[in-house]
This record gives sequence, structure tokens and C-alpha cells, in this order.
Amino acid sequence: MARSDKVAAVAALTEQFRGSSAVLLTEYRGLTVKQLKKLRRGLGEDASYAVVKNTLATLAAKEVGLDFLESDLNGPTAIAFVTGEPVEAAKTLRDFAKENPALVLKSGAMDGAPLSADAVRKLADLESREVLLAKAAGVLKAKISQAAYAFTALPSKTVRTIDALRDKQEQAA
Repeated sequence: MARSDKVAAVAALTEQFRGSSAVLLTEYRGLTVKQLKKLRRGLGEDASYAVVKNTLATLAAKEVGLDFLESDLNGPTAIAFVTGEPVEAAKTLRDFAKENPALVLKSGAMDGAPLSADAVRKLADLESREVLLAKAAGVLKAKISQAAYAFTALPSKTVRTIDALRDKQEQAA
């Protein structure tokens, strides 16, 4: 590559690093073009998967403060730049790696913090944002229902007591 091409490539990678909520590093040695295409489609619109030159990626990572990625930028490396939900991208990579053992999860970064390969797998085990929000809404709804029952319990108990006293007086009379 000519020097000007390298500068442009580093600038493009730097922008991808900056625009990503998470980056996930993988080794793709042994995967076919067809498999890589399938993986890219599986990641969807919220993530892009790019094979990168390690030296250029290292320079771009250092420029955005992700120096810790340098140790894993060796060998054939591809990076998933995640702009959407990191959990979904991590699940896709984990599932694809199960089907295709040639794909190896190396490491990553999320919100500027390093992620080990195990941390990426744990991230993949999390439920999606929508599921977690639905569970939280369910818990809140249950608490609101309990509070509504507690608020209505005393007046209804009072009404039942008054009805019982009225029935008792009618039977006594």
C-alpha cells in the first residue's frame, strides 16, 4: 500500500472504532469466503465485520485509546464493529464459532473497556435488551398490582365487616 492509502485506511478504521459501541476481535483462519459472507449477513445492519491489516488496526486502536487491543492484533484478524446491541453481535459470533470451529474469538472492547474472550462469551449469554426490559416491566407491573391490592384490601375488608354486622343485627331482630 502507498503511504497515502495507509493514512486513509487508518483514518477509516479510527472512525469505525469511534463510532462503535463495541469491537470484537476474531481469528478467521480456515474460513471460506462463503462462510465469511454468511457471518456478515448474520451480524445484520448493527455490526460490520472487516478483515483488517494488524499494523493499521493497531495504529487506529491506539489513536482512540484502545491500546490493550494490540496484543490480540496478530495473525489473521477480523474485527466486528458493533454500532447496535453488543449482546446480539456477541451471540452471533459465538453461535457461528460453534458451527465453524475455525472462527476464534480473541478479545474485544466495549465502551472503552477491555473484554477477554471469556467476557465476550459471557456477554453472548446475556439476554437481549428487549427481553431484559420486558422482564423489568413485568416486575414493575407485579409490584403495582400488589400495591393496588394492598390499597383496596382495607376498604373491601371494612365493607365485608359492615355487611357481616348488618346481617348479624338482622338475625338478632
